[in-house]
Amino acid sequence: MAEPGSIADKVKQQADIVRLVGDYVRLKKSGQNFVGLCPFHPEKTPSFAVHPVKQIYHCFGCGAGGDVFKFVMEMEKVAFPEALRLVAEKIGVRLPERAPRTPEEAKATRQRTSLVKLHEQAAAFFAEQLQSTKEGRLARAYLSDRGLDEDTIRAFGIGYAPGAGDALLRRLRELDASPEALAASGLVNKDERGGLYDRFRRRVMFPIATESGRTVAFGGRALGDAEGSGPKYMNSPESPIYSKSRVLYNLHRAKEAVRKQNYAVLVEGYLDCIGAHTAGVANVVASCGTSLTPEQVQLLGRSTHNVVVNFDPDAAGVAATERSLNLLLEQGFQVRVLALPAGTDPDSFVRQQGAAAYRDKLKESKPYLEYLAERARSDFDLHSQEGKIAALNFLLPYLARVPSKIRRAEWAAELAQRLAIDEALVREELRRAAQERRTEIRLRPEAKAIVERAAAKPAERRLLQILLDNPAIRADILKEMEDASAHRGGGLEKVFSAVLSMARAEEAITSATLAERLPESEQRLVYELAFEEKGQSAGTLEEARSCLAAMQRRKLEAELRAVQQQILEAERAKNNSALRELLARKQHLSKALEESR
Repeated sequence: MAEPGSIADKVKQQADIVRLVGDYVRLKKSGQNFVGLCPFHPEKTPSFAVHPVKQIYHCFGCGAGGDVFKFVMEMEKVAFPEALRLVAEKIGVRLPERAPRTPEEAKATRQRTSLVKLHEQAAAFFAEQLQSTKEGRLARAYLSDRGLDEDTIRAFGIGYAPGAGDALLRRLRELDASPEALAASGLVNKDERGGLYDRFRRRVMFPIATESGRTVAFGGRALGDAEGSGPKYMNSPESPIYSKSRVLYNLHRAKEAVRKQNYAVLVEGYLDCIGAHTAGVANVVASCGTSLTPEQVQLLGRSTHNVVVNFDPDAAGVAATERSLNLLLEQGFQVRVLALPAGTDPDSFVRQQGAAAYRDKLKESKPYLEYLAERARSDFDLHSQEGKIAALNFLLPYLARVPSKIRRAEWAAELAQRLAIDEALVREELRRAAQERRTEIRLRPEAKAIVERAAAKPAERRLLQILLDNPAIRADILKEMEDASAHRGGGLEKVFSAVLSMARAEEAITSATLAERLPESEQRLVYELAFEEKGQSAGTLEEARSCLAAMQRRKLEAELRAVQQQILEAERAKNNSALRELLARKQHLSKALEESR
């Protein structure tokens, strides 16, 4: 492509492939070469190398390779002429005008050039409207209320689209915009009679740029809650220069910080992104108000494979977080999740709590597995076997998307520990499902019965027998059990809770009446106990208290395991204040456990 003596050859001779590739890939010196994670396929161990002397790159994993022009063509998805222009721009070489090779190429080039120019003119118009008009003053007041100062407004190129239906259209026509370019730009719409009018009206405008910094689209937020203003947020439609699935908002500003810190913070909206940026988080990007796409994940993967997801904590944000985790895990990312308090988002949190508080929260972000385990604990009843299976089936699709078989097995074991799943059959089925990349656990009926019986420890089973068979001591034992919450977290918590409820209502407590209050799995256990050959008396107060003590020890041991896990996480996060509290809690539990023996 770059023939000796040609202008392309001269550009290639002046270009430094290490610096140019370094704009897309985080490179490290290794011997005489530079290495990094390949931008053309997912990987965790660098197999992508750049040779500074020979001015070539090669991936020993997927086989991609070539010179600086080939690299830019692959990364930017452009033909050679456009790659030549991009490389020349990066190194400051002015290219002579080149005659197009075909009429189609000439037309496409003219169209892209005119569309980029239109968007630059539109950005200047919106900025002017914000700064020098009466409507713009109202928009500036809104932005000030959102914590944006003049420096931030200028840095992000924020502007304002006036309410008049054709203000931008008239300006662009004054600047000799062609009807064809206007129609293709996405900046104007066409009415029923074929007339053109501004797409964006009475909106605060956020320019959207490519990774190289060219403005190719806009996002507009309706000013206030005025009726008739349309949706709260409106984005540019797809165009010859803009594909929303291939652009991350603020990446052109953030990419250097992302590479330097080797992780990115991913948020949802423009204001969330700007809010985090003003809090000193320079490595923040946003998904442009759309669900994260595989192309956006690949784009991010050019700079890092570590990401903190910080979406809104509402139902829509939680769903978006879970969808994003799937995509990121499939492409080998290491993911953490920052869950802010309910009712806040990154923008409002920074305004209410301050920049330092947000940065502290960022340090406390949790590994995605811990985040999902907490979601499972809150959404499913982990005291029942059905709840445990449902929780694992919620988590398995995320494990199935992890490429490494070894990592899937490791995380399956960790999930079982986090969810306090002791039953060997369930743990084994979870391990097998994770290795086979299945998204569901299926226990055979006979296995389910074994698991359900195993969930109830001997002390719990014996205490239930005593409560059913010896009404004389029932009231005393129930009071002691409730005061100590000894039944909480056990395999028979639901059963004991039903007994307590019946006692408070002064209902007759027998195997039959209790079974009527329980789901099928617990009914089976009650009837099994009723028919069990006990070979012993109805039980004494001393024996019942011994069962209670064993249940209390089991409860303390479970709490101690959970605290120990939290201590390890606090140590990894270097959260000293939480660590002190957890160590004190561990000491208290250890003492209580020792006294109970």
